[in-house]
Amino acid sequence: MKVYLVGGAVRDKLLQRPVHERDWVVVGASESDMRARGFRPVGKDFPVFLHPDTDEEYALARTERKSGRGYGGFTVHASPDVTLEQDLQRRDLTVNAMAETEDGTIIDPYGGQADLSARKLRHVSTAFAEDPLRILRVARFAARYAPLGFTIADETRTLMRAMVDAGEVEHLVAERVWKEVSRALMEPRPDIFISTLRDCGALEILLPEVDCLFGVPQPVLHHPEIDTGDHVLRALRQAPADLPVRFAVLVHDLGKGVTPEQVLPSHRGHEAAGLPLVKAVCKRLRVPNPITALALGVCEYHLHCHKAFELRPQTLLKLLRALDALRKPERFEQFLESCEADARGRLGLEDRDYPQVDYLRAARQATADVDPQALIAEGFAGAELGKALDRARLQALAHLKGSYGAPQA
Repeated sequence: MKVYLVGGAVRDKLLQRPVHERDWVVVGASESDMRARGFRPVGKDFPVFLHPDTDEEYALARTERKSGRGYGGFTVHASPDVTLEQDLQRRDLTVNAMAETEDGTIIDPYGGQADLSARKLRHVSTAFAEDPLRILRVARFAARYAPLGFTIADETRTLMRAMVDAGEVEHLVAERVWKEVSRALMEPRPDIFISTLRDCGALEILLPEVDCLFGVPQPVLHHPEIDTGDHVLRALRQAPADLPVRFAVLVHDLGKGVTPEQVLPSHRGHEAAGLPLVKAVCKRLRVPNPITALALGVCEYHLHCHKAFELRPQTLLKLLRALDALRKPERFEQFLESCEADARGRLGLEDRDYPQVDYLRAARQATADVDPQALIAEGFAGAELGKALDRARLQALAHLKGSYGAPQA
């Protein structure tokens, strides 16, 4: 029985990056051997155990054979006679197919260290094509390591395209797709994830509503980059590392993909047109409700944010209510961050001032500062209390608009 550190921990250690979790492979042992040593079985699809002291995962060395379509279509063979090299060969990328012994020796049968040096993401073997989820994983790794200069090897790009053409991606289940998308959106370059999927044709299958934005023109006055898809990628680069914000940015302009060709490059009404598309994406991928709610709010009201200084107090109060800003200040802040990323996701405008966010924060605070108890003390109750609250909040917003100077941006 021999134990090896494998996968991402070895890769990131060689890259001198922080190692957040460690995975281990056990060679020469059976399931009964692991139980006898106090390891707790947790694997459903193949033998994985938790260490009795550290709770780290230890998997028995295994091989896989394609037996169906999609991510789960595999027959797994795990036994004491499976070698380390056989286990590493089933992995996706050479940089993930290295192991380390207890004394620190690197075992690298497939050239992972050379590809780390060359900054290449390259598949280990043609067995890569058996698992369509690997397309998303490679795109996610490209999004993570792009700042270090990593790119996908040409032969791997070719294989990914062939997998898409063979129809493998169509068999991925929604939960697995959302898991990869949500993880990729939190990487340093989420735009690389989207562009990689588009390059191999997977975006058209998984997120056709986003894919069709590429090539759709916008008015050059507001969008010097012109192309809507390019704008979405730029906005993603501007968005903070917050999953609901980045997802909202990804889908905020879906309505522009259904603008009638004869009215282009104008997109009047694209906010309302985008709402059913955002709902469809979220339903298909089973996006969590809070993330869906923010995405819908940003889709419907991002132009309100851009035009904040032009809004009358009545419209401003309606906006705050529609976004549930008083009860959910955290989501309102995410709305503002999403709109700011949209505003700065434009060619040459990445560093533009965007005072609208401070103005809308102040508007929310002004309405929150209106004290219902003071109005109750004055004798208001029931429907009359609601009307009095509205009047007081409108007065507060009117005062704010006058005192703020309402700069145009």
